[in-house]
Amino acid sequence: MANFSELDRYLFGQATHYEIYRKLGAHPTDEYGIRGVCFDLWAPNAARVWVIGSFNGWDEGANEMKRLEPETMGIFELFIPGVEEGDLYKYLIETKDGKRLYKADPYANYAELRPGTASAVADIEHFKWSDAEWMKERATHKEDVYEQPLAIYEVHPGSWMRHPGRQDDGFYSYRDLAKSLIPYVTEMGYSHIELMGICEYPYDGSWGYQVTGYYAPTSRYGTPEDFAYFVNECHRHKIGVILDWVPAHFPKDAHGLAEFDGSCLYEYADPRKGEHPDWGTKIFDYGKNEVKNFLIGSALLWVEHYHVDGLRVDAVASMLYLDYGKEAGQWVPNQYGDNKNLEAIEFFKHINTLVLGRNPGAVMIAEESTAWPKVTGPVEDDGLNFSYKWNMGWMHDFLDYMKLDPYFRRDNHHKMTFAMSYNESEKYILVLSHDEVVHLKCSMINKMPGLGIDKFRNLMVGYAFMMGHPGKKLLFMGQEFAQLREWSEERELDWFLLDNPDHKHIQNWVKKLLHIYRKNPALYELDSSWGGFEWINANDADRSIYSFIRKSKDGKNQLLFVCSFTPVARPDYRVGVPAKKTYKLILDSDSEEFGGCGRQRPQSYKAVEDECDGRPYSIAYPLEPYGVAVFRY
Repeated sequence: MANFSELDRYLFGQATHYEIYRKLGAHPTDEYGIRGVCFDLWAPNAARVWVIGSFNGWDEGANEMKRLEPETMGIFELFIPGVEEGDLYKYLIETKDGKRLYKADPYANYAELRPGTASAVADIEHFKWSDAEWMKERATHKEDVYEQPLAIYEVHPGSWMRHPGRQDDGFYSYRDLAKSLIPYVTEMGYSHIELMGICEYPYDGSWGYQVTGYYAPTSRYGTPEDFAYFVNECHRHKIGVILDWVPAHFPKDAHGLAEFDGSCLYEYADPRKGEHPDWGTKIFDYGKNEVKNFLIGSALLWVEHYHVDGLRVDAVASMLYLDYGKEAGQWVPNQYGDNKNLEAIEFFKHINTLVLGRNPGAVMIAEESTAWPKVTGPVEDDGLNFSYKWNMGWMHDFLDYMKLDPYFRRDNHHKMTFAMSYNESEKYILVLSHDEVVHLKCSMINKMPGLGIDKFRNLMVGYAFMMGHPGKKLLFMGQEFAQLREWSEERELDWFLLDNPDHKHIQNWVKKLLHIYRKNPALYELDSSWGGFEWINANDADRSIYSFIRKSKDGKNQLLFVCSFTPVARPDYRVGVPAKKTYKLILDSDSEEFGGCGRQRPQSYKAVEDECDGRPYSIAYPLEPYGVAVFRY
């Protein structure tokens, strides 16, 4: 009896086989009491297929696969007795024109460590999960997921930290990361870890954004069970896990998906639709049900099998626009004559509705760099139904402003206020990601103007503004302690910098900001509504000071932020306040733990009837150069 049944074939052909990872690929099983592995492959344009591997001496004629009915569907199957977990294999595909292709398994759950390109047999069904409490709690947030804190630490596992002096790359394994990364993230106050480059990929320099194994955690850091252990430990310590996921394109490596069975199987056949000229990669054919099912199955594997809490979908804009990165003549308009990829739009609506519907509390995050409308809107309103969208507009404006000499900031004051004019249009995450600290863009600290301590004070006030501004948060690893060098995947972060007080102070600052963020619902409950935010003074351009309020749903424990972006002391600074109350100082950038002077000052400030900022009440507070003050009331 075939492993891949008639029902399996029907569902796969409809793009609705949501556990396809249990059927296609290599699965240890018993057949007639004999232990072995059943191999199943989709290759409709192949003439013949063989399984070759370490178990048969890579003999190209030893194990030919059988083509199942109906032949037009192109499912090949073979049970091979005696094959064991860890055995390496590939498919030898003979095309209709006689070529012989040596392909890794698109559905493999594990792969040979690069530079090897074979797939590896893995049994992923036996890990004992112990995160039931986390999963149950996550499911309770189906309706109020947007009202929860989300502070993401973006991590490239191979370069966060490394073992010194080893002959290999010195990578921390998934289990090493569970021991060291989880305590660090917990202490700092992040709520989630976002991992770059987990789906298997051949080239380190792609950081995992050119994927060949959509169903396999990369073997650089251990086995599939090791990866499951890492996720399980994160959950046991109340840390969520988000994975970068790349359904936009794939590389042309000979062992990968490109021209898989001698035809354009996974990619659009017309190169004007199927190739990214800028990236040298292939574009998935979102109009083909089996290809959609391949991608849907991958997403569900990570979220449902590996308990991942969300996927950050890379390069969404490149999928939505047929002319993305292309010049005239390099792309084909859709049936209506414009540049929208209608098949990709429907794919997003399908997959987002499916993943979020089946997994309440999980999130789908779009890295979408244009003004495409309703990225996080419901499908009923013709939206794409993502949970969140990276706010690239805010990020560009913020960095443009922060790079300026403070003298010129007065003429660019609007760059820091503009994002509020469109804040309600989407559910946003404010991001300072890996992309902003590579390719000669400078590290965050070296983007800052000035010399010495001025750079650190600039970055501190910038981070405070970011934490106070509506939107969930994401910082890339190293930014929290002001890594000096640009990030490189070839080395670990410069942890030795924490021996320098300036770097330790900024790490303390980020830690304090994160804990204030997590502790105060005013900073995350009403992110996408004017009900959660109010400017006190958005127009103080001459002094480059921003003051605003973050509000909670119940009107309690609201926060007043004051951020000064110049090196000028304001000993007589006064700020308007919304009510005649007592305002408690909960964050002062002049504290010694953040490298300030540590001057003694009151912790409580009573509002007086003294008009300021158009309000009848105000408080006075001496504001230091690049000063930040946060008050709770």
